[in-house]
Amino acid sequence: MSEAVPEPPHLSGWRYRAVVLSVVGSALGYLGFSLWGGWQAVGAAVSEVGLLGIVIALFMSSVNYGLRFLRWQTYLNVLGHPMPWRPSLTIYLAGFALTTTPGKAGEALRGVLLKRWGVPYPQSFAAFFSERLSDLFAVVLLTLFGLSLYPQAWPMIVVGVALVVVGLVVLSQRRLLERITERVPTGSGQMLGLLRHLLQVLVHAQHCHRLRLMLGLTALSVVAWSAEALAFDWILKWMGADIPLTFAVFVYALAMLAGAVSFMPGGLGGAEAVMVGLLVWKGMNSADAVAATVLIRLATLWFAVAIGAVMLIKLKSEATMPRVQPIQ
Repeated sequence: MSEAVPEPPHLSGWRYRAVVLSVVGSALGYLGFSLWGGWQAVGAAVSEVGLLGIVIALFMSSVNYGLRFLRWQTYLNVLGHPMPWRPSLTIYLAGFALTTTPGKAGEALRGVLLKRWGVPYPQSFAAFFSERLSDLFAVVLLTLFGLSLYPQAWPMIVVGVALVVVGLVVLSQRRLLERITERVPTGSGQMLGLLRHLLQVLVHAQHCHRLRLMLGLTALSVVAWSAEALAFDWILKWMGADIPLTFAVFVYALAMLAGAVSFMPGGLGGAEAVMVGLLVWKGMNSADAVAATVLIRLATLWFAVAIGAVMLIKLKSEATMPRVQPIQ
């Protein structure tokens, strides 16, 4: 006989409503941005880039996701929770469905999905925190490629460097973090509980930032984000823009940094403003600058959201799939 497997709490309806609202709200905002730039310019850009160019851009985004997944698997291994790659990849990609949340915080959904695999929240959230810090470090390094071409970006880059340094300094104080954790009262207060969990996450994240491991995974992160930056450069070239590779990489990295420090959903608004502003400053007309920005964001951010939504639907269907029980 068969019986329906109860839907796990991590796949409950309200979370799906949150996903839908997040994606729809961000998509509407992006639609407004695209309309502001003019659909004719976007259509012309698509024609210039061509189907092959779009496929190449999506492939470069896939390279980015694949390398970051390898980093994620490494973090889980270091934290003592090796995962089979197939379910881990599905869970990792499902997190992209919530990329359009402030600071990409919704991607922490992976930790909730990993709970059924026996990965405690402190470890999964430690991997998530380590990911964000590694991404920030990689993007800051990439901005240095063309900084001499636009020195006005120094303040934003300094903010990014400061965030990385603060994160690494905090993680280097393992004994201090453990002592503070031990002294936090084990009462049932919500704030104390949140503080205790945060400290536990930081203690576990320290394992992911040992020097040799951190250097290797930072290099992997730089390569991952360089793939999307190269796709941006190629889109500009296919559109006929006279933009040097170093400046294109700088623009893309600075836009990602702006989106990260703005804590806007998916970096929306901040990233686009930086891209369009710098491309216009470099000589592109505004319509083409907006069109190029829309294309690269569709091929990176929105491609990731689409993959994440598909994976999340897959997980939900698996959770409600009838399970055959042996006949007694």
